[in-house]
Amino acid sequence: MEAEDPIALLFVDDDTRYMAVVQHLLTTHKARHFTIHWRQHAHSALEVLRSGQTFDLVLLDYYLPERNGLELAREIRDAGYDVPVAFFTAHRDFSLAVEGLKLGVVDYLVKDSATDALLPQIIGTIVDRLRLRREFESKQRTALITQQQSEAVRELVVTICHEFNNPLAAVKISTDILLRQDLPAQERELVEELDRNIERVDREITRLREITFDDNQREGSPSI
Repeated sequence: MEAEDPIALLFVDDDTRYMAVVQHLLTTHKARHFTIHWRQHAHSALEVLRSGQTFDLVLLDYYLPERNGLELAREIRDAGYDVPVAFFTAHRDFSLAVEGLKLGVVDYLVKDSATDALLPQIIGTIVDRLRLRREFESKQRTALITQQQSEAVRELVVTICHEFNNPLAAVKISTDILLRQDLPAQERELVEELDRNIERVDREITRLREITFDDNQREGSPSI
């Protein structure tokens, strides 16, 4: 993840004067590039999310014309939009922060404490943290899928070995019995060839089992 990666933000706030200040602060910030989408109403914010646009963070004010930020955060969660939500409001209320956390809200910013110099850095830090968490979770999912695939392969190998072993053992016993008999030369040659092929298959099954066991041991051994 590069420091200069652009950050896409969706603000939902009906305070036009304050949002003008925020847009100026973020768009003129030199260290990071912010792409800002601003909506004054909850329904228009939901329309933007329904359109498929992706955002690194949605920032909600608590006081909105149609419903409060908590209600909008619940709608976003219930709709299943894969986007992190934070409160960015002048409403200082610990209970609101707690209720937001229950809905999966990732942070709670008070407008008065978001000073001119700090706002871009605060938002950048939040987004960087979220990106790192997603990257970590993605790697965890990939590792889990790989582990599940390896386990499935091992189970298949065990099944194959089991299904082959019993019939091979029975055929091997039969060929041993036949080879102890006084057979015509041509028939003996065929039985001997069958016996060699059985031994070859048995070796390959043993080799397959050993390879799978070795892979399992390597995966289970601690990293040095």
